[in-house]
Amino acid sequence: MIEADGLIKSFQSVRALDGAGFIARDGEVTGLIGPNGAGKTTALRILYTVMRPDAGAARVDGLDTVADRRKVQERVGVLPDSLGLYPRLTGREHIRYYGRLHGLGGNSLERRIDELIELLDMGEFADRRAKGFSKGQTRKVTLARALVHEPPNLMLDEPTNGLDIPSSRAVHKLIRRIRDQGRCVLFCSHIMQEVAAISERIVVIAKGRVVAAGTQGELLAQTGQSDLEEMFLSVTGAPAESW
Repeated sequence: MIEADGLIKSFQSVRALDGAGFIARDGEVTGLIGPNGAGKTTALRILYTVMRPDAGAARVDGLDTVADRRKVQERVGVLPDSLGLYPRLTGREHIRYYGRLHGLGGNSLERRIDELIELLDMGEFADRRAKGFSKGQTRKVTLARALVHEPPNLMLDEPTNGLDIPSSRAVHKLIRRIRDQGRCVLFCSHIMQEVAAISERIVVIAKGRVVAAGTQGELLAQTGQSDLEEMFLSVTGAPAESW
């Protein structure tokens, strides 16, 4: 389970988070949506320990992301907004490196790498150096890195950005499989169709605050809207071009 409790974070005069709080539960996919600049990525960065909040708390499986940073890192898999790869390493070598960072090795790690390469349809480029990878190929490698140690909690920032339709569907299938194993998935997306398709619960954030949260049906009922896009515009007051 992933918890944000009254998170506040400022960058000089800009307050990126202004008391944001929400819960992503085990066995569910939670979609985090909001206009550009709403604070989504900042919240994720705090939750996966690369930032500290100015106030409030973030917890993963009851562990504080500041006081228990190393333990939290063991329990999360992260697809960040920045997808940098080491250009001289192959896709397979990236996955192996991250597996070893998490204490994996030997035949069990190699079997896991082969499984991920097959699941994400990476066979054609898994043994090529990362320099020159397409955006979609890069995203597949970074997703495999996040999954290699089979973490109980997964945080994904725009998981299908740059992927074609078959690859996006494969990622959705993988996310559902992870959910069905009782694990927790928290993801950000600007694609409302994707959010509707794979989320059990949705959290809407605007100007650093959570402005709505619930199931898709609950949010539509609360706002009197007929689809997610209209619900989103209703609760955030954001023009469509801002997201």
